[in-house]
Amino acid sequence: MSMETPAGHYYLGLNETDNQPLFLKASDLTTHGVIVGMTGSGKTGLGVVLLEEALQAGTPALIIDPKGDMGNLLLSFPSLLPTDFMPWISESEAAGDLPTAAYEKAELWKSGLQKAGIEPARIKALHEKADFSIYTPGSTAGIPLNIIGTLKAPAEGTDPEAMQDEIDGFASSILGLIGIQSDPLSSREHILLSNIIYWNWSQGRDLDLGMLIGLVQQPPMRKLGVIDLDTFFPPGDRVKLAMKLNGLAASPSFASWNEGPELDIQKLLYSDTGKAQAAIVCLSHLSEEERQFVVTLLLSKMVTWMRAQPGTSDLRALIYMDEVFGYVPPVGAPPSKKPILTILKQARAFGVGLVLSTQNPVDIDYKAISNAGTWMIGRLQTERDKQRLLDGMGSSDGAVDLKAISDSISRLEKREFVLHSTRTRQPQSFHTRWAMSYLAGPLTRDQISLLTPPEKRQAVTRRSSDNGTGASHEDSAVVELADNESAIAPRIADTAPVRYLDPAVPYADIIGASAGGKRLEAGIAVRVHMLFDDTKSKLRHEVEWEAIFTPLSRVIDGDDALLVDFDDRDLRRAAPEQAIYKLPDAKIQNKTYFTSAKKIIKDHIYRNQEVELFHNPALKVFSRIGESQADFEMRCQLVADEQTDKDADKLRQILAKKTDRINAAIEVSEDKLRELQFDAASRKKDQRTTQVMDIAGGLLGGLLGGRRSTRSIITGGLRRSQSKGRLVARAEERLKTAENRYNELLEDRDQLEDSLGEDLFEIQNEWSDKASEITTLIIGLEKADISIDDVTLVWIPCD
Repeated sequence: MSMETPAGHYYLGLNETDNQPLFLKASDLTTHGVIVGMTGSGKTGLGVVLLEEALQAGTPALIIDPKGDMGNLLLSFPSLLPTDFMPWISESEAAGDLPTAAYEKAELWKSGLQKAGIEPARIKALHEKADFSIYTPGSTAGIPLNIIGTLKAPAEGTDPEAMQDEIDGFASSILGLIGIQSDPLSSREHILLSNIIYWNWSQGRDLDLGMLIGLVQQPPMRKLGVIDLDTFFPPGDRVKLAMKLNGLAASPSFASWNEGPELDIQKLLYSDTGKAQAAIVCLSHLSEEERQFVVTLLLSKMVTWMRAQPGTSDLRALIYMDEVFGYVPPVGAPPSKKPILTILKQARAFGVGLVLSTQNPVDIDYKAISNAGTWMIGRLQTERDKQRLLDGMGSSDGAVDLKAISDSISRLEKREFVLHSTRTRQPQSFHTRWAMSYLAGPLTRDQISLLTPPEKRQAVTRRSSDNGTGASHEDSAVVELADNESAIAPRIADTAPVRYLDPAVPYADIIGASAGGKRLEAGIAVRVHMLFDDTKSKLRHEVEWEAIFTPLSRVIDGDDALLVDFDDRDLRRAAPEQAIYKLPDAKIQNKTYFTSAKKIIKDHIYRNQEVELFHNPALKVFSRIGESQADFEMRCQLVADEQTDKDADKLRQILAKKTDRINAAIEVSEDKLRELQFDAASRKKDQRTTQVMDIAGGLLGGLLGGRRSTRSIITGGLRRSQSKGRLVARAEERLKTAENRYNELLEDRDQLEDSLGEDLFEIQNEWSDKASEITTLIIGLEKADISIDDVTLVWIPCD
């Protein structure tokens, strides 16, 4: 029989005492709730049931899902067909026979729902009452959530206390991501960031992470408190903090935190028409620090949102946190603790309820337990857990019968819980009803992607960007689309970064981009680093090769590369408004398409990229990168000239010794020649002047002596004159010999100089010939020297 639920109540299960339906008044949850139970107690199933009831009643829910279980809310099937269950049954459950397992699972769910009095029509009504979305901040498996968009200034009139709480949450969580555990009152990093954000927000100025990093180095204020800025936080230390934040921003894995719709609580909870939303924020893929970051910002935004709502006693919205361990601990103060405690203390007045789920009550701060008005307690692991919970309940409601609750807890079985509310006197034990949603367990990344088709992701993102006006949808609806066009981006492999080309790039004409184009053509932007190295030529040359391939074909062809010098700033993260996507033939939804493209591009570069050098083997000279043949020939000639000079110097050294000897002999010969010339000249003169005197003297002597005959006197004089003539002749002969020797030495020197000239000419010709012996050397790549940095799917605006 069909179960009728009273208005304003939630059907949770059957009372153990009389097997009658147990209903929880929805408004009881404005005083918040705690679900406690050990592993296997059915705690997650109860949470799913509670959320199904709230959503069916039209109450939106913000669901924080650290483990990945709450996505099961999307697995509710009005037809309950085996094929509905088949994709979600694990291999171990299927045991090799998936169709049979799916049939059995469908029958099990039909039977369970029938016993609970739930008709298939109620499942259909659940989908009509609420929309379900899985958000995956830091990932594109589901709908990415732009967490960093929370730096947008709150609306004018926002409660100052709420704004400060939001700032504190952001500062604490982002500092936690870079390993700085901060305290709002003592941490100078926290104080600096908080003041920078507050200074800008109080003037209505939006920020982003890049602006915040810049302001850390040059803050807009001169003092922090009563101490001047540079004394409180010296510039050098601020630079170190900025570098840490920049390292976070520069991390490729952090880029996805800027993707998707901005974190807007109103749009997470309500559609543009006011329809309730089940916003499941899955955190299972994140690290502990990243989970703290998301939870803190999410709940800080929730505090700001709820304080802007009018007061009510009804349940306006429900926050459900599956497994709260580590977020509001009894010891320590993680960033998430403050907004959780704030919601527990203040949210009742605004009609916002918070339900926390945990395995161990000892993991929850005492203040959190004591602020909860509703407890749903399953099997507990230890007596210590039970006592901790009872202490908290007693602190909250002194009239509670703790002994009765303790006895009831001790008797619980699986899927049995004790319900206690501060608004009722006696606890009630109940067995949870059958969940309408198939409880498949934690969802994998691929399963989340399957539950978040591209059109769903695109629709949520567009709704976020159009500020609730719906203009984007209306405008795109009137555009006539071709068969291969879509107003929604096709699915792209989650391993591939997706960017949008700035139409103002200088190489727009090369790739066919159009500044005013609304239609987007898919392309691939590739950046490759190549290293050409060669030991013989001492070459080590690094080259950056950038190209865009567009339009995309089923298989990338390396010859289609359009070589451009693109910059990361050319590739935007945000899609242009009213974009129309031309659907490519390429299987861009598959990871293998991009891995195959990488391999093809690498092989193409390996085969086709090379460096050509000029080589002179005789001179052992190689050209430089970019050096023309004419310049290389000129440099070879200079090298040859240097070698010519070296060989000429060697030859000069050898011939210099010979020249020195000849020059010395010439000097000696010149001296001898001058002496002989002087002697010969003197004798010749003496011969002319003394010849008559010798004859006359001889005659006079002979005559005066009176002893000789006249003939003998004359003959004797003549003989003396002839003797002197012979001496002159001999002197002239010696002079002639000396002159001949001198001339021979001069000829030897001339011959040596002629020989030197001929040898120098031969040396010059030899090296000149060597300078012209130029060959070409081709240097290719090794595959290990090719590094493909980025393969990005880029949408290019075209006509």
